[in-house]
Amino acid sequence: MDATITDADGTTRCGWAHSAPEMLPYHDEEWGRPLHGDQPLFEKLCLETFQAGLSWITILRKREAFRDAFSSFDIEKVAAFDDGDLDRLLADARIVRNRAKISAAISNAGATKRLVEHHPGALDALLWGFAPPRRTVAPESYASIPASTPESAAASAALKKLGYRFVGPTTLYALMQYAGLVNDHAAGCHLAVGEPGAL
Repeated sequence: MDATITDADGTTRCGWAHSAPEMLPYHDEEWGRPLHGDQPLFEKLCLETFQAGLSWITILRKREAFRDAFSSFDIEKVAAFDDGDLDRLLADARIVRNRAKISAAISNAGATKRLVEHHPGALDALLWGFAPPRRTVAPESYASIPASTPESAAASAALKKLGYRFVGPTTLYALMQYAGLVNDHAAGCHLAVGEPGAL
């Protein structure tokens, strides 16, 4: 896949934005845009957990079903899920039915609840505290983008100390890319570092 593709209207985007119809708006409107708030970051963390070992388009296409099944990823509600909810989720063909990942999402909701209960914004502050220095040069190719970084490894370790599961360095780096902690839009993309539309 080419690092970038230029459309008929002259807009250049990361090549992956053209891999499926759903990916173009995801690329333009979500990926790499700074995301804040305990609730949206918890949702993204859960979705990245489910994505592990799968393609992101699989999760993107199921995202609304995940939101419905997981009470819009309301932290308190998911933290209160019980064995009946686990059985319900395992029977829901609309989502990824992986017991370990579902259990991790519920457990991580509990960890998040404890973290933010008396300190709203604590998950946001924790994750953004590991944001690396802003890029000054956009990556030239997919091969130059790492699967994980020292910052994502440190964020992973911090979350694991708090009891989070399925939060390895690669999962955390994917979250950093999505949530705008890093800008990994490829050189030439209209949202890349140095471009007029840079995030």
